[in-house]
Amino acid sequence: MRERIPVVVQGRRTRRSRAARALWTAAELAVTLGVVLLLLVVHQLWWTNRQAQHAARDQVGRLERQWDARPPAPGPAPAPGDDGPGARTAPSAPPSGPPAHRTGNRKPAPPEDRAYAVLRIPRIGLTAPIAQGVGKAAVLNRGYVGHYPHSAQPGRAGNAALAGHRNTHGEPFRRLDRLRPGDTVLVDTAEARYTYAVRRTLPRTTPGDGTVLAAVPYSSVHPAYRFTAPGAYLTLTTCTPEYTSTYRLVVWAVLRSTQSR
Repeated sequence: MRERIPVVVQGRRTRRSRAARALWTAAELAVTLGVVLLLLVVHQLWWTNRQAQHAARDQVGRLERQWDARPPAPGPAPAPGDDGPGARTAPSAPPSGPPAHRTGNRKPAPPEDRAYAVLRIPRIGLTAPIAQGVGKAAVLNRGYVGHYPHSAQPGRAGNAALAGHRNTHGEPFRRLDRLRPGDTVLVDTAEARYTYAVRRTLPRTTPGDGTVLAAVPYSSVHPAYRFTAPGAYLTLTTCTPEYTSTYRLVVWAVLRSTQSR
């Protein structure tokens, strides 16, 4: 009796095995990619904030220590012929020109990318250093608020314009949309504290609406948002909606008082 040799067909099983391995490899790659993306999101939304906020707080502390360590300003020099305390001095001629123009932009601008002032907004719990310039790597990504170089300096006539991140990298302007007319905005420098009052908010405009930074600010995109008289303005700008850079949110404030240090 002749024995039959069984024939094992492996083609279909081999194809199934290869398909299973391919699916397993694809699943591993998908999981790996998901973990990488998750880590990237954590880095952008948490770690960059942590680093930038820490650096910004440290910079504010340094500025305040520098200002506190400055020697007191010298008193007025005695007039010729004075013999000491109590002696009469000749009255000095009053300075000419309006006060705002006497304290205009004649003072040299701060060095580029260097923090030189502190912005405080009690309504949103913000304390952040102000640096000259609006470069991302050197200023904004460090958690600083940037000063537009061609705008007025804080406390001076014209429009002092500032920019800051709304999300990531310290996000100092995260809650800028919560400001309301009458809210206080403080700018501290080595010379003085400038107190501004919020006057108006432009909720959304295009990135190219550069007239919001003009000396007498207005929106060329939304003409109803306009100031008409010269003054000492402060403009705060950031991206909107959150987590995008599609539009700009603008807050305008006006100088209310100046307190010398």
